[in-house]
Amino acid sequence: MEVEMKIRGLMMDPVTNMPIVILKDLSSSTVLPIWVGIYEANAIALEIEKVSTPRPMTHDLIKSLLLGLNTGVRKVVVNELKEDTFYALIWLERDGELISVDSRPSDALALALRLDCPIYVEDAVLKSSKQAASVSDKVNNEELRRWLENLNDEDLGRYKM
Repeated sequence: MEVEMKIRGLMMDPVTNMPIVILKDLSSSTVLPIWVGIYEANAIALEIEKVSTPRPMTHDLIKSLLLGLNTGVRKVVVNELKEDTFYALIWLERDGELISVDSRPSDALALALRLDCPIYVEDAVLKSSKQAASVSDKVNNEELRRWLENLNDEDLGRYKM
């Protein structure tokens, strides 16, 4: 089963100093943090903040190509968590045909923002991420989980690189 989520914000992990994309379930308080690279976070942040660049960035180019080929993006799905790595699929639609394309979650999310398409996470991924968290250092993960769940709009303010 797929759970629809929205990008709640971007923030820096205070421990690793790596960017985290925070996905939040639309119908509950479930959050899913996905650590991403600096460049990928920047691509997401540019679209969240509606910053225009003088030349098209990679995800803008992909959007233009898809639109030029009369291909839409039906949805993106974070569909797997394997060895601490998230996987995603981008579901394209052209002439009534659905095509799935393997993707890094960060690229799928950056594209979803640009094309305003829904973001889903497989229920199994949410369960796996909770199990992985409970297997690791419980104190730190419990603190992080509570911290993520209690984030407010000020905490998820403008993303700074």
